[in-house]
Amino acid sequence: MRNRSTVPEFFLLGLSADTQIQIPLFVLFLVIYLLTLVGNLLLLLVVKVDRHLHTPMYFFLGQLSFLDLCHSSVTVPKLLENLLSVKKTISVEGCLAQVFFVFATGGTESCLLAVMAYDRYVAISSPLLYGQVMSRQLCAGLVWGSWSLAFLDAFINILVALSLDFCEAQNIHHFVCELPSLYPLSCSDVSASFTTLLCSSVIHFFGNFLLILLSYIRILLTILGISSASGRSKAFSTCSSHLTAVSFFYGSGLLRYLMPNSGSTQELIFSLQYSVITPMLNPLIYSLKNKEVKAAVRKMVRKYVQCLK
Repeated sequence: MRNRSTVPEFFLLGLSADTQIQIPLFVLFLVIYLLTLVGNLLLLLVVKVDRHLHTPMYFFLGQLSFLDLCHSSVTVPKLLENLLSVKKTISVEGCLAQVFFVFATGGTESCLLAVMAYDRYVAISSPLLYGQVMSRQLCAGLVWGSWSLAFLDAFINILVALSLDFCEAQNIHHFVCELPSLYPLSCSDVSASFTTLLCSSVIHFFGNFLLILLSYIRILLTILGISSASGRSKAFSTCSSHLTAVSFFYGSGLLRYLMPNSGSTQELIFSLQYSVITPMLNPLIYSLKNKEVKAAVRKMVRKYVQCLK
């Protein structure tokens, strides 16, 4: 940080200043975080152990579970700490580090959802060539590309944000450090950082959303070309879980970043939705609607019970 940044730390005002509400909130978010860890770790384990799930679709699903673990662990532990502490502080360096990892993991998930949409398009439009087209090398390259692009995007944004000076204001009306929340606190010109954030959001997030939209347009046209009703229903059912996950992620994420930064209740709710709730729901979305995953979980539980006997 530059020498003109005289503020050593920020205050994350969080969700509520009422101590009577903070304890129930701590219990609630602790349960959500534990469910997130258990659900995503279980899904990762099932995909790894069951050979029937060693396909591109479940490879990407395992990557999504790992990403949800990372994204949730960037935000929730600090939220839990602040709900129990009197002085809800975070250092300037720690805040910028959290900004970086929130941006990186969120950007990776955006890319991965676009990759999963393309995977569904190939599976429905060319089922006989699916294994050949979605080769192991291509799948690994798409995943590495998603992580690399997102981390590069986050690095560029945080590099520009390092030039911001923080002189007096210290209160962040949020439970997590996000780049838009830092702009009102800066006593220097934020136009360069804001422009960088705007350009990266348009190119990265809206670009991925456009790719998802194009993939589903092609999927819809392919499904409409299927003659049998059962075939159309089966093809659509393979996309329902992904569509639900996309709706949760982009619905709450876009609404959060399109809203003015005011610390309002709606802003906090949307942030909670995509950073805390969605990582918990994704394993449920993909397991409750997926017969193969449910069968693999039951098989693994039976083996575990037999081992205990």
